[in-house]
Amino acid sequence: MIRSLYTAATGMEAQQTRMDVTANNLANANTTGFKKGRAEFEDLMSTVQRLPGAADQTSPSEPSPLEVGMGVRTAATARSLNQGELLNTKNPLDVAIEGAGLLAVRLPGGDLGYTRAGNLRVDSQGRLVTAHGDALEPDISIPTDATQVTIQRDGTVEARVPGRDEPQALGQLELTLFPNPNGLVSLGRNLLAASPACGEPLRVAPGEQGAGSIAQGFLENSNVQAVEEMIDLISTQRAYELNSKVIQTADQMLQRLTSLR
Repeated sequence: MIRSLYTAATGMEAQQTRMDVTANNLANANTTGFKKGRAEFEDLMSTVQRLPGAADQTSPSEPSPLEVGMGVRTAATARSLNQGELLNTKNPLDVAIEGAGLLAVRLPGGDLGYTRAGNLRVDSQGRLVTAHGDALEPDISIPTDATQVTIQRDGTVEARVPGRDEPQALGQLELTLFPNPNGLVSLGRNLLAASPACGEPLRVAPGEQGAGSIAQGFLENSNVQAVEEMIDLISTQRAYELNSKVIQTADQMLQRLTSLR
């Protein structure tokens, strides 16, 4: 009975983690480029009281083991990489990625960060930057006298400037792919950082190697589905209640045992 108390406690802790992940998903239901998370669990080591095939006084060989599990723990939080809904903003500096690629940005410390949020701006130096002010990698600058900015599906950035009949080419957006995108680490501010688990980044032009194309005037919304998260919320609450019920039942059994005379 003492073991059941600790086992149920691990279940409550696991469901609390699942609730935290679900709450974060719902909080970011309207965050540009957000990818929802999912808590993954694994069982703890079991107490083996008899191995399969062991002989005892009643049987020469037991076909099944005798073991009791010791609970559950949170193994990881996986990120769902499904495409979010595209929202038409009609803003020429908004871009959405229709594929698996990520935009690379240069962080203040010099390291690279990665994002799916394409709500771009022009800073005081004329560079294309994220909403938080991080410059794209590679740098792309917009002339101050530009009258129209066009971003093609292959990432080519062009601008019309006075005195020129043809659009002026300013550069090309690049996308980054990782062998294991689930190994990316969240930094907040719609940013992800590479880790050794990601593998080597591969920078390609939009449209190549499954990185996806660029949609100008659109933003990718979060891929969180509120109805699915509410269902997870209900099932998490019920699992938490059942684990707490196990603790209550084990406590009642202990009380009955200690009251015996």
